[in-house]
Amino acid sequence: MLAYTYIDKGRFELREKPRPVLQDPRDAIVRVTLSSICTSDLHIKHGSVPRAVPGITVGHEMVGVVEEVGPAITTLRPGDRVAVNVETFCGECYFCRHGYVNNCTSPHGGWALGCRIDGGQAPYVRVPFADCGLTPIPSSVTDEQALFVGDVLATGYWAARISDIRPDDTVLIIGAGPTGVCALLCAMLKRPRHIVVCEELAWRRRFVADRYPGVTVVGAAECRGIVDGLSGRGGADVVMEVAGGRDTFSMAWQCARPNGLVTVVALYDEPQLLPLPSMYGKNLTFKTGGVDGCDCAEILRLIAAGQIDTTPLITHRFALSDIDRAYSLFESRADGVMKVAVDCSC
Repeated sequence: MLAYTYIDKGRFELREKPRPVLQDPRDAIVRVTLSSICTSDLHIKHGSVPRAVPGITVGHEMVGVVEEVGPAITTLRPGDRVAVNVETFCGECYFCRHGYVNNCTSPHGGWALGCRIDGGQAPYVRVPFADCGLTPIPSSVTDEQALFVGDVLATGYWAARISDIRPDDTVLIIGAGPTGVCALLCAMLKRPRHIVVCEELAWRRRFVADRYPGVTVVGAAECRGIVDGLSGRGGADVVMEVAGGRDTFSMAWQCARPNGLVTVVALYDEPQLLPLPSMYGKNLTFKTGGVDGCDCAEILRLIAAGQIDTTPLITHRFALSDIDRAYSLFESRADGVMKVAVDCSC
């Protein structure tokens, strides 16, 4: 089979590889129907993920159909349509039992697919701990509707959940890329009084403004003044930092009201300054870290109920055989691209 492979820094190629086989009783083999490209894939390409293993098949955003299951798997069977979780987790260690699956202590735990073991930009993928990492897709939900459940949408849902959003809150979301939009969709479920989205790219501002008319969309220069005016409390009750830009962490805590909450979802290329003398009197609470992607079944239930729809994020579609062009488009942010869907059957 052809699989998109990490060769070395700056170089991915379609390579011929054998179809994966079961290696553990809790494995499953999934026939990948749709895959997508994540910014984390670009980080691997750029050499900024040291744990990424050259020679692996990349890709961790995918849906597919179960082809085989190991003898320990009782919750899945061949033919099941499934969303694949970005995280590999055992479900048995202390952290998994408390819902902190990002910190699974198994040697195979954490972000493995498409990083340390072969991922899903290929026709088939082996999924360890499949009874935890695969979630059946309801029959009423399409592959495109479910494509982002295991990663970018799970991140947005987790961010909204840990932000403890209340109906009287003013919520600021910094960043309107795919993760920012997913965080927005999940924050909207909480029905706060105001939601403000801050984004520098004009075409992303238009994307949000055209689809979510109840949301206030602003650029960085006007953000703090508008948030202050809407909240009447000296800043946002909740700030969700999803952008990871050079100045966005600073913007996040400065735009939060005293005793507010700042949830940092973003990944940064450089260390961020925590100027405690300046922020001391604000009494802020920070929440930060990697997504705990253990809400996939609930997310799929919300999709089936029509309460979340991420299909507008799919702005471009490609065949696996044309994935080089998909990466070029996604990396350049050209043509209004938000997310791509890659058909792994061709």
